[in-house]
Amino acid sequence: MKTRLVPALAALVLALAACSSGTGAAKDTGAGNADGSPEELRIGYQLIPNGDLIVKDQKWLEQALPDTKITWSKFDSGGDVNTAIIAGSVDIGLAGSSPVTRGLSAPLNIAYKVPWIFDVIGENEALVAKSAGSIADLKGKKIATPFSSTSHYSLLAALQDAGLKESDVKIIDLEPQDIQAAWTRGDIDAAYVWTPVLGELEKTGKTLISSKDLAAKGKVTADLAVVRTAFADKYPKALSVWLQQQDRAIKLVRSDKDAAAAAVGRQLNLDPAEAARQIGQLVLLDGKEQQSAAYLGTPAAPGDLAKNLHSAAEFLKSQQKIDAVPELSAFQQGLAVKELSDAFTG
Repeated sequence: MKTRLVPALAALVLALAACSSGTGAAKDTGAGNADGSPEELRIGYQLIPNGDLIVKDQKWLEQALPDTKITWSKFDSGGDVNTAIIAGSVDIGLAGSSPVTRGLSAPLNIAYKVPWIFDVIGENEALVAKSAGSIADLKGKKIATPFSSTSHYSLLAALQDAGLKESDVKIIDLEPQDIQAAWTRGDIDAAYVWTPVLGELEKTGKTLISSKDLAAKGKVTADLAVVRTAFADKYPKALSVWLQQQDRAIKLVRSDKDAAAAAVGRQLNLDPAEAARQIGQLVLLDGKEQQSAAYLGTPAAPGDLAKNLHSAAEFLKSQQKIDAVPELSAFQQGLAVKELSDAFTG
């Protein structure tokens, strides 16, 4: 759920930009099968208790695309997914709205689109402290979060809302598992992170604010699917199948919560009760809901997700995290609304 533009990545971006209008289209997955399906579909997933883990656990894609090799690769953050998309090694991946905002902005300008919202983030991401009674009490303290993630974005928003500047605290860049280790050692005073690590921190810490609280203040975050534009253009039927399996997972959550929790629990190594609790912290949307004006929208009317990403870009620019704010149209064009519509019509 984050984006790092380290020197090596910056060099890669410049190299790819020289031969493409947008990064992320440098490599394809082969000539494809006779039926038009890809020889391989490479998926970048994260350990987040949403429908993607159900699709993986139930092997629905393997069943629906029998002639396609389905390769699942685990990533710790959306920034790493961005890097993999740029390198052309992932076709569809999960990244938070903050790294996607950065991906659709300069200098990255990644050639990908958003065809699906995995979840709207709620209580599954939060700021937890060891002893502070309020966010203001964190002044001068060490706070860990994965840089440029949705958690990082939310942490900056929470500090601003509490009247603190970024310089008033010491923010440390750590991946979730490293955050848990640093918390145990006593190296940090607080952390903004997501489940399942969040659940471990909450056992000994106090939640000061969640992403659900921040959403009520206008700082909405989400876990989004991104698909390489080249892949979506070449294999529209495969993308439709992928979208239909994601929709199937949401319907399973609603029709058989026990089965859904068991599937997510297996993927996260959690007991079903805890998996069910974590699933319940997210807002999950089926295919019809995704096409509403509040979310992705339709080809005729792109939804509010584009506005949310544009608003996030304005905030990131104010925090000097991106160089410039793209026009709203850039985010509207970054929504794969036609592909989403095609998957659920006809």
